Amino acid sequence: MKDIPLMPKATAVWLVENTSLSFKQIADFCNLHEVEVQGIADGEVAKGIKAYNPIIAGQLTREEIERSSKDVHRSLQLLKKEINISTKERKKPKYTPLSKRQDRPDAILWLIKNYSELLDTQIARLIGTTKNTVVSIKKRSYWNFNNLSPKDPIAINLCSQLDLENALEKAKRKIKREREKIKKEKMDSS
Repeated sequence: MKDIPLMPKATAVWLVENTSLSFKQIADFCNLHEVEVQGIADGEVAKGIKAYNPIIAGQLTREEIERSSKDVHRSLQLLKKEINISTKERKKPKYTPLSKRQDRPDAILWLIKNYSELLDTQIARLIGTTKNTVVSIKKRSYWNFNNLSPKDPIAINLCSQLDLENALEKAKRKIKREREKIKKEKMDSS
C-alpha cells in the first residue's frame, strides 16, 4: 500500500493553492484522481475544506516541492519519520477473586512482619490493596486486626516470588542510598 499524507484532500487543497505542481503530481501524492485535483483547483470539489500545510506537518520539505516543480515527471516523496512506539504494556490493575480477598490483610501482616524494609506503597502494590489498609494494619488499627493470621502472599497466590524479590531489591537500594546520604551529611558537617 502506498504511503499517503495525513488528510489527503486538505493537503491537496494546500498544494493547489501554494505550489506550481501539476495536477497529476498532486493527485499521485495525495492518492486522489487527477480530475478531483482539477475540481479542487476550479473550486468545485473540497469546498469548505481548510488547507493543510504538509511542510509544517513534516510530510514534505520545500526542497522536495521545488525539485518536483522543476520536473513535471518527478513525483513527490512523502517524508517518513521513524517513530518508536514502545510495546511495553501498561500493567493492569490486579484482580483478586472474591474468595481470596479476605487473605489480603493476612498477607499484608506477613509482609510487615517478615520484610520491614518494604514501603507501604510497595506492599499495597504487591498485594493489590490500598496504602491506607497497609498503614492501618501496621498501626494495629485495622477493623479486624485481632482475627488476622500472617500468611505468605506467594503461597496464597497474591503475588509472585519475582515481584517480591524485585520489591525487596528496590527497597534495599533505597535504604542504601539514604544511609549514604546521611553519612555524607555527617562528613560535610564535621
